[in-house]
Amino acid sequence: MRVSALQLQNQYWGGTLSPSLGNLTFLKEINLTSINLHGEIPREVGHLKRLQILDLRKNNLHGQLPIEIINCSSLQVIRLSQNNLTGKVPSWFGSMIKLFQLALSSNSFVGGIPPSLGNLSSLEKLTLAYNHLEGTIPPALGRLSNLILLSLGGNNLSGQVPPSFYNLSNIQILSIAVNQLVGNLLLNIPMAFPNLQKFACGMNQFTSTFPSAITNLSELQVFDIEKNDFHGPIPPTLGSLHKLHHFDIGNNRFGSGRADDLDFFSSLKNCTQLQVLGIHQNYFGGVLTEDLIANLSSNLVWLTMGSNQISGRIPDGIGKLINLAALGMEGNSLEGTIPYSIGKLKNLVELNLQLNYLFGNIPLVIGNLTMLSLVDLGSNKFEGVIPFTLANCTKMQRFYADSNNLSGNIPNQLFGYQQGLIELTLYSNSFTGPIPFDLGNLNHLSILHLQDNKLIGEIPMELSACSALTELILERNLFNGSIPSFLGSLLSLEILDISNNNFSNTIPHELVNFTLLSTLNLSFNNLSGEVPIGGVFKNITAISLTGNKHLCGGIPQLNFPPCPVLPLHKKHKRSIKKRVILSIAFGGVLITFVTLMSIYLLKKKANMSSTTSLALQYGYVKVSYGELHQATNGFSSSNLLGTGSFGTVYRGILVHFERPVAVKVLNLQTRGASKSFVAECKALGKIKHRNLLSILTCCSSVDYKGNDFKAIVFDFMSNGSLETLLHNNAEDNEATNLSLNLIQRVNIALDVAFALDYLHNDSLEGVVHCDIKPSNVLLDDNMVAHLGDFGLARLIHDAASHSSSNQARSSAIKGTIGYIPPEYGAGASVSIEEDMYSYGILLLEMITGKKPTDSMFGEDLSLHMFCNMAIPERINEIVDSRLLIPRPVDAQERGRVRRQQNMEEKLSEECVASFARIGVACSQKIPNERMSIKDVISELHAIKQKLSC
Repeated sequence: MRVSALQLQNQYWGGTLSPSLGNLTFLKEINLTSINLHGEIPREVGHLKRLQILDLRKNNLHGQLPIEIINCSSLQVIRLSQNNLTGKVPSWFGSMIKLFQLALSSNSFVGGIPPSLGNLSSLEKLTLAYNHLEGTIPPALGRLSNLILLSLGGNNLSGQVPPSFYNLSNIQILSIAVNQLVGNLLLNIPMAFPNLQKFACGMNQFTSTFPSAITNLSELQVFDIEKNDFHGPIPPTLGSLHKLHHFDIGNNRFGSGRADDLDFFSSLKNCTQLQVLGIHQNYFGGVLTEDLIANLSSNLVWLTMGSNQISGRIPDGIGKLINLAALGMEGNSLEGTIPYSIGKLKNLVELNLQLNYLFGNIPLVIGNLTMLSLVDLGSNKFEGVIPFTLANCTKMQRFYADSNNLSGNIPNQLFGYQQGLIELTLYSNSFTGPIPFDLGNLNHLSILHLQDNKLIGEIPMELSACSALTELILERNLFNGSIPSFLGSLLSLEILDISNNNFSNTIPHELVNFTLLSTLNLSFNNLSGEVPIGGVFKNITAISLTGNKHLCGGIPQLNFPPCPVLPLHKKHKRSIKKRVILSIAFGGVLITFVTLMSIYLLKKKANMSSTTSLALQYGYVKVSYGELHQATNGFSSSNLLGTGSFGTVYRGILVHFERPVAVKVLNLQTRGASKSFVAECKALGKIKHRNLLSILTCCSSVDYKGNDFKAIVFDFMSNGSLETLLHNNAEDNEATNLSLNLIQRVNIALDVAFALDYLHNDSLEGVVHCDIKPSNVLLDDNMVAHLGDFGLARLIHDAASHSSSNQARSSAIKGTIGYIPPEYGAGASVSIEEDMYSYGILLLEMITGKKPTDSMFGEDLSLHMFCNMAIPERINEIVDSRLLIPRPVDAQERGRVRRQQNMEEKLSEECVASFARIGVACSQKIPNERMSIKDVISELHAIKQKLSC
């Protein structure tokens, strides 16, 4: 029997393709779609000279395509999409001139698109989407005059679309979305592709205005140009596109904030098949009137208009869109209440109204929307209580009502019915009463944010059932009682913050069980007793316990007093023999005491001499250990400012000075601390500059126990460190309430650059700092930056004179992981290029808000690479979100401010890209390719001037 067709699609067969398949030489069709095949395509397929259709879609085939397929000279259709095939797209496809379908999408092909595909004159469908292809689109594809479907999306293609591309006049479906293509594309589309039905070029870098001629494409059904740089008005003639069912122009620059921006909505009433309408993240202004919404197609499923400048009320006509599944109006200037007609949208799955000026009660009719999965009402002015009818929405997964004026109790038997709930955020309201116990029913709950309310009582034990919790934030409420030990069983927790409440008693030892916790904040409660020392309590950067006056013990860096020892039992009367032994022992102790006192006095004299010597050499005011002890309240934890590599810093008041000071106490048990003390005193004693931290005096003495004591006294910097402002990791610091804008970051970068320029080029003895990082950049009352911590500093001529010494070289390889230049792994000596590398990383951290040691970075990706790949086109994807232009809140000023913001955003984006480019240039891998500090200052000045205009 001669087999001519093999069809076994959509079944769970499994297995591999046998080489014996090549024996069926009369086969004309192989259709093995979606049968779970794995392994490689056997070379023996090349024996099938009569084969016309090869369809192996939706399997798990891997490996490269065997070249023997070229022998199948009768092939007309090749469909291999949705597998794991690798290698380059073979150029030999170009010799298979009978092909009219070639589908290779959703695989792992690499390299470029072979120009030889332009030889396939019969080709009608070509799909190469969602691979790893790169390079430009070859002009040869313009020769495929019979092509009706071309899909190249989801790759890494770059450059402009070649002019020959516009010869494909028969194209009906064209997708080039999700690439890195550039150029002025849109204006040519209507004339070049008159038969176009579906067009997608989203997530590229195209630019141009919206062509009014698009309305001539009478067959157009899908038009998706999201996430590009298109701009200008939308023509009010879209209604002629009667077959249009998908229209997405979001994430562009359409609109101008004017009242007529939404006029094109009126014509959409003629688009009766419209299902998707997306205009989000543009600059559309105007009032959202009743007729604009009510006349839209009742077939509409997806309507997003968030992040624009739209004002007015939500029209009652919204209730006519009965098929809506997603409604996004967030980030506009909408006012008024939520209309009751919204209760008619029974198919609604996502409702996003956050960041508007909506007020009144959340309507009871929201309970009619039983399909809801996501509701975001955050950052409005809603008041009253959460409607009990919300319990009907049993499919809810995410509910956000934060930053409103909601009050009353959080009802029991409300969220407990929503057993699929993953995120619940109700923070910054005025809720009272206890945490509902039925939240314990939420087995999938991952995020619970209830901070900044007036909640009372204890944490209910029922929460112990929420084993999926990763974030539990209850800070700034009125909770009391003990911290429940069951919290230690929530092993998925990454953030636990119950600070600023009235919790009392001891810290339960069970909290040491956390393994994933990155933040544990128990500060400002009434906790007492011993601090555990295991688990998360060993990580000083992960825990905050400040404001609990009765704690003791813990790791030394916390600086709590030692816990009291239990009193000794009364001793029995001693026998005469014991008294003799005691007398002998006492005599020995007395002799030892006299000896130690002699040593102590000699040592004290020597250290006093050392202190005096330092004071005389650098003109410092002499200060004793006792004075520093008194100034810092006994080095109390309440005066603690922070902990560094070699010591701990306290705030204090010294009678010698008329302003607060910072006292850095060296931890002399740390290796290199004594050398750090000498280096810092030596460096700061010889250099003076506005942007260097001023050393006021130093102390080398002994403490009350006779132990060596070394400290340096600096000016107190009221706004803390740059690290605190970038990452908000210093709870007991007023500076955490600050959020640095772009001009402030530029000013800080300039201040540090001035300091480095002075150190490297203008000081009497050139100095290399060796530890540039945000925690060493401190800010005074006027937000002027001062570079500090010279414990690793080296004089340039000293480093050069020891450059041939291995010992000197190894001692120079110091600094902080993430900021150390790569050449130090090869034993390079100290140079100013080291500081430039660290400074470059600091700039990139300032612009992204990400530390170089962030978990997203590893061997394959660094902060330098992360930023270099984003400059300049994708800079907004990596920039610190706090640098975004803030939304105005004054209704009278809103329009004017919004228009001003439109102009500022473009300028801000350019300046951010320039700032990041400087950071990348300073952190180059090769030292002599790094930017000089003087060029840095010049570039930063230019950015500052632009921002100041």
